[in-house]
Amino acid sequence: TRRSSDLFYLDFLDQLDLRGVHLVGSSLGGWIAADLAVRNATRLASLTLIGAAGIYVDGVEQVDTFLCTEEQRIRDLFYDQELAEAVIAGSQRPELEDAALKNRMMTAKLSWQPRNHDPQLRKWLHRIKVPTLLIWGDHDRVFPKEYAFAYQRLIPGAKAVIIADCGHLPHVEKGDEFAAELETFIGAMRIAA
Repeated sequence: TRRSSDLFYLDFLDQLDLRGVHLVGSSLGGWIAADLAVRNATRLASLTLIGAAGIYVDGVEQVDTFLCTEEQRIRDLFYDQELAEAVIAGSQRPELEDAALKNRMMTAKLSWQPRNHDPQLRKWLHRIKVPTLLIWGDHDRVFPKEYAFAYQRLIPGAKAVIIADCGHLPHVEKGDEFAAELETFIGAMRIAA
């Protein structure tokens, strides 16, 4: 389950005795990262969530990636549909089918019911005491930018950055802008230290 993965990663950080970790999570990984930071952020220097699942924002229209074809799911991830077409073309290789199916099954196991959120997470996000950056695409259809603002209200001092002309995967679709935002965020902490 998702909670087990949080504990696995906490044990992993302990086992390697890592400190000052800049934890970055996207989508389902963002949910796992937020859960981890709620439980124990002592080994973290910062948290960055990218188009993160984990909470539910009432009244915000979003696509349900479980209720569409693989091709439509990929299209829904991107604002730039030429990039979506390239990803679709690259994903239609027979040797990738098993991995894609396993990924979909694991995602369903972790986030099927309730869909893409933990009803309890919202009330615990105030426990996150590390600098937090929220990076979202302004055209994210999976978790629209209203989710970034909801996370921002729930995590003390969190900073939201919305990247223009971008969908659910800013680190893929707008890699240079994403990297610049992350470098600026982490760099500011180094200067302050």
